[in-house]
Parts: sequence; C-alpha cells; structure tokens
Amino acid sequence: MAVTQSAGESTAEAPDRRAPSGGQDAQPRTGRFPGLSPHAVGMLALLLTVTIWAAFALSARALSSSTLLPADAALLRFGVPLVVLAPALWRRRRRLAAVRFGPAAKIICGAGVPFFLAAMYGGSLTSAAFVGAIVPGMVPLFVSALMVAGGKSAPRGTQAAGLALIVAGVVALVWRYTASLDADVLLGTGTLLVASGLWALYTVGLREVDLDPVGSIGLLCLPSFAVIALLSLTGVLPTGLARAEGGDIALFLVVQGLGVGLCAGLLYAFAIRRLGPERSSVVGSLSPVAVVLLAVPLLHESPTLPVVVGVPLITLGVALANRRRRSSRTKVSADA
Repeated sequence: MAVTQSAGESTAEAPDRRAPSGGQDAQPRTGRFPGLSPHAVGMLALLLTVTIWAAFALSARALSSSTLLPADAALLRFGVPLVVLAPALWRRRRRLAAVRFGPAAKIICGAGVPFFLAAMYGGSLTSAAFVGAIVPGMVPLFVSALMVAGGKSAPRGTQAAGLALIVAGVVALVWRYTASLDADVLLGTGTLLVASGLWALYTVGLREVDLDPVGSIGLLCLPSFAVIALLSLTGVLPTGLARAEGGDIALFLVVQGLGVGLCAGLLYAFAIRRLGPERSSVVGSLSPVAVVLLAVPLLHESPTLPVVVGVPLITLGVALANRRRRSSRTKVSADA
C-alpha cells in the first residue's frame, strides 16, 4: 500500500515518537550497513517498501488466476507475521491489552479481513493498475473527510489541489467503463473504493494508539487471523489451501505474509526516521506507477489510455496532498 497523507497529524511518525526504549522497535542501525550513508540506507528501505506495496496490488490481481482462494491468502497474510513476531508480541502483551476498543476496531476493520477481502475481490474484477492507483490514491481524500468530520480544518491550497487531481485521476480511470456500462469493472471499482475508505479508517486508528510498529502489526494480525480462521473452519469462506500448488503458496507467503504483513510497516517506519515523513511520502506516492510498469511483464497487462491518463494524475495528486503547509505540523499518513 502506498503511503498517503492529508491534513491532520502523522501516524507514520507516531511510532517514532512513542517507540519504547530498550530496542523494542527493532529498527536496524546504520552501522550495520558499512559504506552507506544514513540517507542511502533510508532510501533503500523506502524503495523496498514501494516494491512491496506494488506487489500487494499485483497479488490482488494474480489471486484470481492462482490455485489459492481469498481465505487462503488471508490466512497467509495475517498468520505469517504472528509466527515470526510471536516472541516480540508476547513481550508487548500488556500494551496490546491496554488499547482502547474504538481505535482497535478502526485498525482491525480498516486493514484486517474486511479490507483484505474487498481489495482482493476488487482486484479480481479490474486490473492491477486499478488496485495500485485507487486503493492508496483515494486514502488522502477519505482521511481528509474523516478529519473534517472530526472537527479539523478542511485542506486548502496545494493539498486541496492534490485531492482534486486524485478525483480527476479516478474519474479518468473509470470513465470509459461508465460510458459502456461495464458492470464488472464498475463493481470492482466500487469495491476498491470501499477498501480505500477502510484503509483511511485504519490510518486514523493508528494515530490513536500508543504502539510501536511491531505492536501495531500484532494488534492488526492477531484478531484478523482469528476471524479468517473461524470463517474458514465454519465454511463461511471456502479454503483450498490443502490442494493449492506449492508455488502459489510460496508466492503469497512471501508477498503477503512476509512482505505486506511484516516488512512493509517496519521498513517504512525505518525510512521515516532516516528521510523524514514528507520525502518518504512523496517517493511512496510512486507506487501506482511501479504497479503499472511491473504489471506489463508479470501479468501481461498492457496500459490502456485511461490508465496512462489516470495513474499519473493520481500520483501527482497524492504527492501534492502530502505536502505540508509551512504553518502546519505533520499530516496523517498510512503505512502498509
């Protein structure tokens, strides 16, 4: 998921301000990378994060042609981080138990099972470019709406122009399908918009909890894994994990479990510390472009005219919406 910002306070910086002492944030030190400057190490972490965000969009599209079902991918997405981080999460159990219900519900609903299933279903009906552009691209608009509803001031100037460009980009993406009444693409687009709105809810919830990146991953993955496991065991969501091909399992384990579920949040938090939130978010806004470029060789998706027009508009809009006013403090951002 691309990182996006709008008017408000920063969740991307929150782990940095509130990370507990004693090395619990588990962020690597620059000394472990001899010969590289802190800036270069931060940029490397950020580029890896953008690659993972792009891989999420690509996997959402690829799931429809794999031997895995959505429940299988969700089990890998939320289960792998729990296994890897089990000792660290056990040390944070008291802080996790102390999280208030409201913020926890925003995080679990916003980036958990509802978001995951919406993104996967929307991707199966559209294209990787739609997933990579609409889901992260619309987050600044939804976050701004939530902030205004909560009493914050509405975005102005450059930020408002950025939000307008995002809307124009989404319209450019779907206009052709609206005119031809392509029901599948329109339903997929609507589902992706729901996923984007849920991610905005997650973004707002993150700034309301006092957890470092590892704790935030645990707060999201533990209940989400329990829910998807229950739905699978009761037959509400079918699962074919036992019959799936080993290659598909390995691919989604790496991309969704290790990449999206574990590495993206930790790498982005590290990049924020090295590069700052504004520079990180601007580079992160390039993830829709990365999705379009990678979808050509990996999924054999040729960019259409709406994609060529809409994705750059959304990318530019996200970059502008992320810019801070000189008189403002930090802004709300979402990490994947």
